[in-house]
Amino acid sequence: QAHEALASKGPGGERCRLDEVRLQRLMEELERGPAAHGYTEDQRWTLARVADLIASLFHLHYTPRGVSYLLHRLGWSPQVPIHRATERDEEVITSWVAEQWPAIKGQRSTWAPGCAGKTRPDRP
Repeated sequence: QAHEALASKGPGGERCRLDEVRLQRLMEELERGPAAHGYTEDQRWTLARVADLIASLFHLHYTPRGVSYLLHRLGWSPQVPIHRATERDEEVITSWVAEQWPAIKGQRSTWAPGCAGKTRPDRP
């Protein structure tokens, strides 16, 4: 009888209020990106923004913690975005690094072998 009291009753917490069709729609809207939903100042989904998206799509209120659990369940994880200018041109950057940077960097001088500190192992 004591073992019955300790038996699992399944996962805890509240049941997801979004059915599979709504979850699929949410995923599609998230994949479109924040700009498609009016967030043009930066390209990040925040918990508050996703909560607002859920509210506008499905008229359901989610707390930030609830959104976090939902996104985790959908396979999304928190990430620190790489801040890059939208005007960034990868081809120009690659070309500059290959052609201009070596000229600016110059050749390594041969008189300085590297470490000149007193802790160098081959010096007494």
